[in-house]
Amino acid sequence: MERRQNKSILPRIEFTKRLIKYALFSITLLIISLFIGVLGYRFYNSSMILTGMGPIDKTTTSSSKIFASFYAIHSGVIFLSSLALFFVPIAHRLMHLLKIENN
Repeated sequence: MERRQNKSILPRIEFTKRLIKYALFSITLLIISLFIGVLGYRFYNSSMILTGMGPIDKTTTSSSKIFASFYAIHSGVIFLSSLALFFVPIAHRLMHLLKIENN
């Protein structure tokens, strides 16, 4: 694998494009997850679970409780993953600025 230590840091416009690309991917991931919740819940409950606030209405049936459990786990993972994806270009640029090797 070729080492690219001598390459200069990405220009600001290219970095902004990369940041927008990662942000759009993160937002798309969140929208898909929200859509999954809307199929099983109403919009308000699914958006509250997706952001970690918890459900508003009580679940009464066994199937709704199972869905709520899996959706809550899914939402936690997706929310944190989308945040991580959003910050990847920023962390990468910071590593280049500080000249940190990433082997």
